[in-house]
Amino acid sequence: MTTTPDELYGALEDFVMRLMNLAESDGMDALVDLDLSFSQARTLFLLAKTAEPMSIHAIATQLGLSDAAAGRNVEQLLKLDVVERRESPEDRRVKLVSLTPVGEKLAVSHVDAKRDSIKAFTAALPPEQRDDLHRVLSDVLASGTLRPRKNQEHCL
Repeated sequence: MTTTPDELYGALEDFVMRLMNLAESDGMDALVDLDLSFSQARTLFLLAKTAEPMSIHAIATQLGLSDAAAGRNVEQLLKLDVVERRESPEDRRVKLVSLTPVGEKLAVSHVDAKRDSIKAFTAALPPEQRDDLHRVLSDVLASGTLRPRKNQEHCL
């Protein structure tokens, strides 16, 4: 019997969602301990993936928030010593925000917890399933079908 694309889609969606939920729940522990809101966590992760300090306006734009809401997020993160804010050398009216070492450690620990969760999943698989999954995933990755489309490259 040949698997239809819809059948594969259903199984793959279920697998990916379960794996993501497992990894996400393990990664959220540190954020819950700090009592961060979802919006504050989004601000933290935006700053973690940005090499340069960002203005509050740029944070607001990237996250689809008002400047006031982004400013409130930054204020709460400042109180937790997760971010620091300083004046822009070019324009003293502009405040630049970046992660503190505490914020960097928090972002890294979030990602590490997700990785540990996925490693635990792979270790729990029976060896024959691990071999089969590795072979199939390696074939798919080598095929090039997961390359981003031209209009999606900027999203990565």
